[in-house]
Amino acid sequence: MDFAFDNSFHDSMEGFYAPAEAAKPSSPTLLAFNHALAARLGIAVGDTGDDELARIFSGQDLPEGANPLAFAYAGHQFGHFSSQLGDGRALLIGEVVAPDGARFDLQLKGSGPTAFSRNGDGRAAIGPVLREFLVSEAMAAMGVPTTRALAAVATGDRVQRERAHPGAVLTRVASSHIRVGTFQFFAAHFGAEHVAQLSAYSIRRHFPDLAEAANPPLALLDRVIGLQCELVAHWLGIGFIHGVMNTDNVAISGETIDYGPCAFMDRFAINTVFSSIDANGRYAYGRQPQIMHWNMARFAEALLPAIHAVEPAGVDTAKAMVEAIPKRFSAAWVVTMRRKLGLLEAGEGDEVLIDALFDELEKRQIDFTGFFRGLAMMLRGDGAMLEGLSEDPEAMAPWIADWWARLAQETDAPLERADAMDAVNPVYIPRNHRVEAALASAEAGDMAPWLELLEVVRNPFVERAEWAGFAEPAPADAGPYTTFCGT
Repeated sequence: MDFAFDNSFHDSMEGFYAPAEAAKPSSPTLLAFNHALAARLGIAVGDTGDDELARIFSGQDLPEGANPLAFAYAGHQFGHFSSQLGDGRALLIGEVVAPDGARFDLQLKGSGPTAFSRNGDGRAAIGPVLREFLVSEAMAAMGVPTTRALAAVATGDRVQRERAHPGAVLTRVASSHIRVGTFQFFAAHFGAEHVAQLSAYSIRRHFPDLAEAANPPLALLDRVIGLQCELVAHWLGIGFIHGVMNTDNVAISGETIDYGPCAFMDRFAINTVFSSIDANGRYAYGRQPQIMHWNMARFAEALLPAIHAVEPAGVDTAKAMVEAIPKRFSAAWVVTMRRKLGLLEAGEGDEVLIDALFDELEKRQIDFTGFFRGLAMMLRGDGAMLEGLSEDPEAMAPWIADWWARLAQETDAPLERADAMDAVNPVYIPRNHRVEAALASAEAGDMAPWLELLEVVRNPFVERAEWAGFAEPAPADAGPYTTFCGT
């Protein structure tokens, strides 16, 4: 099995990581392998059997050319700064260069303790591993920038949390694992020179067009802010709640990273929180844009030594960039919502229409995902789906009338508009009750429900009669849904 390793971070960034080794699992067994992603990466699987895949992607037999390491990083966790976190239960085995020249990290999560484990066991349970595999693949299928899952392997060992669970290892694929917290670590401990070195590497790897900017670290800040604005707009557009937007969980590549206590909304409520560790609602659905702004302010602070070293006046420019984030996010959000509502052109008053919609969704507690598919069905002359989402089918009639009036300002045919809406509004998301049922079955040894759900969420936009149940929200009497951090 061949890997086109070219480990640039290991080779050029000594001092920014700690060497690491994977713990040897007792009996690795392959749970899932992403053959399409392997092909994208240029990894020649060939006739490699499941047993060999399990050994490789559990860390038992690392492939030739691997240089395992654990990243150093810091981070604000729920607003409080921890000056040293780092990869405490993950190791980067190397970087592969895909056939098209794109570079990707391969990281094992749950592979045992590292220098940054802080007395933790460094392992992962099967539930969080399969949750991340499932949700990250769903996000990719919906077009949301995200890390991906290449493999999930059961270790044959037990992991003790609130009780003993089967252990597992996830192979995560990312454009890189450089985070806001990576910059914070080196700003806090080493200062301008190290921040400048990390900035230069990040630009070479992710944004080579910025290398010739007058102030490259400042240009890096601007680019990452733009990516984060677009990413969070994506999240809100599909009802996704990350659950733990700490700065160590913010990738500068603009990819969604770290699927811990994440979940999707069923019935809309702007203050929805699913995470058991978010008692004060810091990372609630509606607060995600404000937290993104706060996180980008922390990124700017970490970059300031390098920005100032190039040009002192750049510090004031950086402050202005941070102050402009709400406006930049609003622009990205309106673009997202226009697409969801079938508005193909910018129009005066669109923001008012969008805000009014969310007020109505909140009042009526309407299923968020189903609502937008119902709107498209209405354009096709079938209002039954939309009517079925509310106890009072006429409740949203005034808003719908305003939406119709806005559509009338454009000339596109209703059927074409409906098709455009269906291309961005999923039928299927990882419904929380479905996820939990699939994970429970997997932990009990039956992977079939999880594999079926994976197939469904990998095909989010095309409705299939045999999958009708996967589009339904949780039963009204299901009670509050709570997610837990995988550590």
